[in-house]
Amino acid sequence: MKRRIILSLLVMILALMPISTVFAQSGGLLNFALSGNPDTLDPHKTAGTLTFQVIKSFYDTLIEPDITGKLVPALAESWSTSADNLVWTFKLRKDVVFHNGQSFTSKDVKATFNRILSDATASPKKGDFASIKQIDTPDAYTVVFTLNAPFVPILANFASGWGAILPSSLIESGHNFGAQPVGTGPFKFTRWLRDNKISMVKNDRYWIKGLPKIDGVQINIVPERTIQVQGLLSGAIDVVDIVDPEDLPVLGANKKVKVTKNLTSQVLVMAMNCSKPPLDDLRVRQAINYAIDKQTVLDIAYGGGMPGSTFMDTGNAYYTDYTSLYPYNLEKAKQLVKETGVGAKELTIHVPQNYPLHVKAAELYQQMLEKAGMKVKLQLVDWSSWMSGVYTERNYQLTVIGHTGKLDPDGTLAGYGTAKRYVLWNNQTAANNISKAALTADLELRKRLYTEALELMAKEVPFMYLGTSYRYVGMRADVMDFRMTPSLDTFDFRWTELK
Repeated sequence: MKRRIILSLLVMILALMPISTVFAQSGGLLNFALSGNPDTLDPHKTAGTLTFQVIKSFYDTLIEPDITGKLVPALAESWSTSADNLVWTFKLRKDVVFHNGQSFTSKDVKATFNRILSDATASPKKGDFASIKQIDTPDAYTVVFTLNAPFVPILANFASGWGAILPSSLIESGHNFGAQPVGTGPFKFTRWLRDNKISMVKNDRYWIKGLPKIDGVQINIVPERTIQVQGLLSGAIDVVDIVDPEDLPVLGANKKVKVTKNLTSQVLVMAMNCSKPPLDDLRVRQAINYAIDKQTVLDIAYGGGMPGSTFMDTGNAYYTDYTSLYPYNLEKAKQLVKETGVGAKELTIHVPQNYPLHVKAAELYQQMLEKAGMKVKLQLVDWSSWMSGVYTERNYQLTVIGHTGKLDPDGTLAGYGTAKRYVLWNNQTAANNISKAALTADLELRKRLYTEALELMAKEVPFMYLGTSYRYVGMRADVMDFRMTPSLDTFDFRWTELK
């Protein structure tokens, strides 16, 4: 019966796709399976990784990371900075055109960053550009940013998705970029049917000659893991970006499917609301950390990975190993549970249901915490509810999530130690170190400041730090050169081909 239901759902999804879409590999249309809906398609009004993964195709930034993570020219041909790191000058490309036909100039760059910095926009990423004091456009292809103070991460922020450049004419007219994205990106937006699909077609006037190589992409919203797998096996789906390790045997047995494996840049955590009892008690947070067998959770829920011990991905140059602080120790966890009396209270773990790997991890956490003497229940929520209720409104006790890596440590750590971040953990020393590190160009001093802050985060555990997992990407054998942006984990379809 269960198999019939799954197959029926698959048929329904395929029925919603045009026939030319379902069987169009030879025509150059890529069918991609995504586990949830973006919260918006406006790059300046979101903090959601899933959203940035989608909108990478619609927008460009002044600079961008290449396949190795090195920052290289994009809409800007070159850039330079003054000796005091206060003035950043960008020389822009000529002959770049927005999807609406408007030519790209320095006016668009200035309008874009004024929009991000405007209180009316309410951008969650406004702080990343708050150091900008003045924007000058001496000519149509030169932009000069003057900062209030040296801010080393500004270059990485210019290269991140929230620095996407929009056309000034549509900014001025109040265009709804959230529903109708318009950028200079490799693909033009055509349609968004919520809970169904996002469609895009090749931008024939893209500024990188010869790219993109496919005619279009259809991103199919398919939260159900089994339907993703069935679609991949049947050929209705070309790429699934997160494959559950349980599905590896069946995919590996099909010669028309291939699976790649890489260590992600994610920081997998169980976040704790440090402002609410009983999690405002450090001993309770310590008990939770002692109770979790991290390697077991990584192996069972995520298909393996490297256990972590602080809020930085384990492959990062700024990561320091603090696993000796809270090793798996069930007896120690039980002792702290008894000492604090937390076992008499029920804790709730909120989990975004469109991420089955996080759900599986949460189930393991529940079992492990109950072994330590705690009462725990799971609350599954859809992605938009997680973003609004948990991340924005902080209405939760515990939650399971993965934080995508950033191009600069400030992107990961900025705001922690203050009430600005959703764990509501207060530590002024850590907050000061993180703020100071962003202002210094001295690499050794920067490293020391971040290390001290990360040590405090490791000791006071506003999170249970699981670590960094492997990512398994499933795709049809004829899909070539599907790329994901280093650290940011966004989808880059520009080089993808269907052979």
